Amino acid sequence: MATRSWNKVELIGNVTRDPEMKYTPSGAAVTTFSVATNRTYVSDGEKKEEADFHRVVAWNKLAEICSQYMKKGTKVFVSGRLQNRQWEDATSGQTRYMTEIVLEDMLLLPSGGGGGGMGGGTGNYNDDMQDDVNAGPSNTPAKPAPKAPEPKKDETADVPVREDVGDLDDLPF
Repeated sequence: MATRSWNKVELIGNVTRDPEMKYTPSGAAVTTFSVATNRTYVSDGEKKEEADFHRVVAWNKLAEICSQYMKKGTKVFVSGRLQNRQWEDATSGQTRYMTEIVLEDMLLLPSGGGGGGMGGGTGNYNDDMQDDVNAGPSNTPAKPAPKAPEPKKDETADVPVREDVGDLDDLPF
């Protein structure tokens, strides 16, 4: 009987360089980029920071999306699987090894420092949102928040039935 295994990686970090997209001879798009993750710790009473760098590979449509919307400094959530590769170096004859994350899902995140992370004029929704945040308050009055939908009553019972799913901000993560 085969045992079940699990190969899943999830990271939140910053893209360290602009993604590089290429095409395989068969026409499949492949994009590579690196994500830096930071951690802070205390050693001998002194606060220290450390960064790890992770190579990420995206294929096909996801590769095209990464190439189009990411740039150096973009804050991103990546989810995928670890893959180890090995090859023989043509010049030295030595066996080389590489561990990379094969991307399965990705989310662009707002930058925490105000500007920079999502900017760059790519024309997506996140750019417009970040520009609005950076502009600060305006002189126009704010629009009132939309009202929550009224619960509908079931015709056969006195129990209200809710059709909305709630606020995503209430999630524990």
